[in-house]
Amino acid sequence: MGRILVLGGARSGKSRFAQLNAEKAAKTTGQTPVMIVTAQAFDDEMRDRIQQHQNDRADRWQTIEAPMALAESLRHLSRDSIVVVDCLTLWLTNRMLAEHDLAEAVSELVDAVSLCKAARLWLVSNEVGWSLVPENPLGRRFRDEAGRLHQQLAAVCDDTYLIAAGMKLKLEPF
Repeated sequence: MGRILVLGGARSGKSRFAQLNAEKAAKTTGQTPVMIVTAQAFDDEMRDRIQQHQNDRADRWQTIEAPMALAESLRHLSRDSIVVVDCLTLWLTNRMLAEHDLAEAVSELVDAVSLCKAARLWLVSNEVGWSLVPENPLGRRFRDEAGRLHQQLAAVCDDTYLIAAGMKLKLEPF
């Protein structure tokens, strides 16, 4: 079993990295890869982004929409599943804006990832902590919560990669 956390900035290639690796793994096993998406189309720009991702996957993928119920979706995967979750920072945003108990939701997600039965699982997320300090409290809270989420998930994943400029760097614990 392999749980892989994939971090990177906007348009870094992180989703493409996870998707290509999942397609390769699925091809060797004859499986249909599963994409668990967390995005919600609240505006035209987001609808266009979602459409582009759907076009990239075409009908080669099974899609599960889980903007809120990500942990539950992970719990229902079969042992032979090849899965990409795209993306964790959108899931975090959805949870924060809905004013859910974030500590509980993150704990449930980390538990679900650590117990996930999927053969391979790629978790894609935006690394947002390297930019300017956000000017408002919600932005600063989001940045901090994303950093904490990434640390907790990296601790239960088998591998963590940082993607920048379409290049990968395997991260090692200190």
